[in-house]
Amino acid sequence: MTDRIRVLIVDDIPETRDHLVKLLGFEPDIEVIATAASGAEAIELATKLLPDVILMDINMPDMDGITATERLSSHVPTASVVMMSVQGEADYLRRSMLAGAREFLVKPFSSDELTASIRQVNEREREKVGRAVVVAARAQEQAEEGQVVAVFSPKGGVGRTTIAVNLAVAAASELGKKVTLVDASFQFGDVAVLLNLNPKDKSMAELVPQLEDGGDPDSVEAYTQTHSSGIRVLLAPPSPEMAELITPAGVKHVIEILRQRNELVVVDCAAWFNDTTLGILDLADIVLTVLTLEITSIKNTRLFLEVAEQLGYAHKVRLVLNRADTTLGIRVADVEHSIGRKVDHTIVSDGRAVVYALNRGVPFVLSNRESQVSQDVFRLAASIVGSPEPIEEEARKAPQKGKSLFAWR
Repeated sequence: MTDRIRVLIVDDIPETRDHLVKLLGFEPDIEVIATAASGAEAIELATKLLPDVILMDINMPDMDGITATERLSSHVPTASVVMMSVQGEADYLRRSMLAGAREFLVKPFSSDELTASIRQVNEREREKVGRAVVVAARAQEQAEEGQVVAVFSPKGGVGRTTIAVNLAVAAASELGKKVTLVDASFQFGDVAVLLNLNPKDKSMAELVPQLEDGGDPDSVEAYTQTHSSGIRVLLAPPSPEMAELITPAGVKHVIEILRQRNELVVVDCAAWFNDTTLGILDLADIVLTVLTLEITSIKNTRLFLEVAEQLGYAHKVRLVLNRADTTLGIRVADVEHSIGRKVDHTIVSDGRAVVYALNRGVPFVLSNRESQVSQDVFRLAASIVGSPEPIEEEARKAPQKGKSLFAWR
């Protein structure tokens, strides 16, 4: 039988070894593969034969069973040790368990006690290995999944869509990642304009109802468009009323499918809280929160961070200060003091290059690659792709909040 429990017997008394071999010989699911007369011999045989269970006598002259068990735990970690001793004191039991033994039998013991102990420790070890395999498989699946980056701002007009579009293009063209960009501003999305694409008949409004009717997840590809930069794009509907066809559950399902098929999914969120936006933020690995050096943007960001803390998003929020220009009269340090945490990324103010690219329908990371604004976006993309784990909150805390020009409450 291939699933028989393979046992190594370790005892310095030959008669005891022979007796145990005879007892176990009647069990169809147990096989004695070897016997050892000392701890050192046990380690040598166990390393070579890899038994499932080791019956270990605690008192042996050259190396006692406790020392041998300690060494076996590193040499043969998959073997379960059942300690045997004529002494049943609590100290022996405690030391045996600390050494790595899984069971403790006090001599003399019955055949039933022996076989029950062998089967129990073997079953526990198999369950442990099975759980480890499942955990490893899940970790591998998660490692193979792409990142979802939600680009959000609690205020419109801060350049959120521009950053989302150029971030996606930068990750694909500069870093060679497989990227899908999703326009989740379903009523008035602008991704199509920035990329010079036509959303007619190929948008989220057509895709979500099909999936909810039992459509094939592979159909997601049919509703995305390929941009010349190499990214795939899932656009918002061409007219605002079509947004009613899109359900929050449907959007989450689409993003989960896209995560399986891409290395990076960039979602351009609407600038307000609703069930759909909250669902996207739930799924996101990173929430890029865009703000500018305007007092209304700073105020709204501060309020959003308070909400994010309550919703459990704070650990995955990264602040992106767009149009960072100190000539506006507000310093980055003032912003950080007001909102109570550090700004993670800054993007320089370059209205001429950005507006020119926008009006042409060509991302500035392609049309004006050498500009400072493009270099800032490249750095942002590299930080996201190269650091999948969210930045630890403790590393990003700013000085304690206090009264200042921007402390409204």
